[in-house]
Amino acid sequence: MTSALINLRVQKIVTVVAVSLFLIKIIAWYLTSSVAILTDALESTVNVIAGFITLFSLYIAAKPKDSNHPYGHGKAEFLSAALEGSLIIVAGFIIIYEALINLVYPRELKKIDWGILLIAFTAVINYVTGKYCIYIGKRNNSLALISSGKHLQSDTWSTLGIVAGLLLIWITKLQWLDAAIAIGFAFFIIFTGYNILRSSIAGIMDEADLDLLKRIVGLLEHNRRENWIDLHNLRIIKFGNTIHIDCHLTVPWYLNVREAHAEIDALVTLVQNEFGESVEFFVHADACLDFSCRICQKENCPVRKFPFAERVEWTIENISSNKRHSIEC
Repeated sequence: MTSALINLRVQKIVTVVAVSLFLIKIIAWYLTSSVAILTDALESTVNVIAGFITLFSLYIAAKPKDSNHPYGHGKAEFLSAALEGSLIIVAGFIIIYEALINLVYPRELKKIDWGILLIAFTAVINYVTGKYCIYIGKRNNSLALISSGKHLQSDTWSTLGIVAGLLLIWITKLQWLDAAIAIGFAFFIIFTGYNILRSSIAGIMDEADLDLLKRIVGLLEHNRRENWIDLHNLRIIKFGNTIHIDCHLTVPWYLNVREAHAEIDALVTLVQNEFGESVEFFVHADACLDFSCRICQKENCPVRKFPFAERVEWTIENISSNKRHSIEC
């Protein structure tokens, strides 16, 4: 089963869980009349809507490449994450409005103990589901699944905070705390939505993923072969669960086409063994020039014109440049 289909199956599970937990929270709100629990229920409404949106986006992203979409349909995941983040922010402001109304026109709380038990149960289920979602999302490089997982886990922490607040209300009988707790967690929800929205916009705009770039550069630097004289013009673009990498690899000029491709294949295999088959490459082979001798570590080179002078460490800064590396002698 491909990673895209695995992502789709996981999101189906997430969507079913979201609907179930939403119904439990609605029951808890109906029993208690707590605006804090309504906060949780409204966020779960977003979970349900976002679950179906993400499910649809993963279905689109799982489609194979075609003539209109030569890089696949993975960008659909960024759009779903943007919509999810926007919905979370809207829910946060709705919660603040409801809490302020409750402060002006307070409602008597009922059966808080039942509310605490039901909401605590949903927190545990949310955390387990979110953790699994993030695990699969990172393994398959799916922003949509990672966003869903982070949302579920943030929902867990906000739910536990609401449980703590309900316990405090139960003990102190200070019912105005219900609205105050709801407002506090509404701001937390808005912040979570902003982060998801920010990540999705970064993906749509092809913003560099510095953490991913650092991992790949570190992997290549640590496993350099002697025929990999230089690496430059490295670019990484994410299309859903697919990572597209462009780069220029400098090899000895006297290698024939088959030998040069063997070096490229070794580089591709190295990265795919670490990040999975969802990585695709476009590697351009450059022939070494005279100034390359001073940074070339190849032993017993039959055409060396200058002695080796210094090893250039590959870093994010110099490997992303479109210029070949050289040193002054």
